[in-house]
Amino acid sequence: MTTQNNTRVALVTGGSGGIGKAAVRRLAADGYAVAVHYSGNKAAADALVAEIAERGGRAIAVGADVADETAVEALFDETERAFGGLDVVVNTAGIMALGPIAEYGLDQFDRIVRTNLRGTFVVSRAAARRVREGGAVINFSTSVTRTQLPGYGPYVATKAAVEALTLVLARELRGRDITVNTVAPGPTATPLFLDGKDERTVETLAKAAPLERLGRPEDIAETVAFLAGPARWVNGQTLFTNGGLA
Repeated sequence: MTTQNNTRVALVTGGSGGIGKAAVRRLAADGYAVAVHYSGNKAAADALVAEIAERGGRAIAVGADVADETAVEALFDETERAFGGLDVVVNTAGIMALGPIAEYGLDQFDRIVRTNLRGTFVVSRAAARRVREGGAVINFSTSVTRTQLPGYGPYVATKAAVEALTLVLARELRGRDITVNTVAPGPTATPLFLDGKDERTVETLAKAAPLERLGRPEDIAETVAFLAGPARWVNGQTLFTNGGLA
């Protein structure tokens, strides 16, 4: 279940920025050795690894295209070589490309499906084969599967599929003592969310939840830490982490 020195090991895809970075920091603070995955921003991943090391933690930066099965296998290999095994996989890697369905380009659609759905599938498949007993797989959806805002159609379609994939995988891992859950954040102040939105739109979305603010990446990381460790009786669920947004 753990490395020889009783350290649990986590791999966070998309760990170099936004929610992924907050999840890495929280898991490292909880004592995990963490593999910080990046796709294009190696410098950000390296900086986060250095930050964790300065605080006495253990981390490595690992690059891969999450939709490439060969690259993902190498990603898992590198994590296991560095830390001796793997207990938790957190799938935060994703892209958001918005637009009305009637005007949405198929090239753009294929790109978002490849990253958000195929990428989650490829990483989840590897996790199902390699996460140790007592571990956890944590995928990511969105609260827009409930709010169903115009312009989010293809994005929501990929995330709804992730929720379904999570539910099935949780049942397929029966007897392994591995939980599989999905986190569905609401509007969260990350570059991915804020990109392309004007101040009025951001303010409107911030007021939508009863707590009347945007979520912070650290808020979402709290849910990740819960599912990664103490939440051993939460399995096959989607946790809407959104401040009470409908």
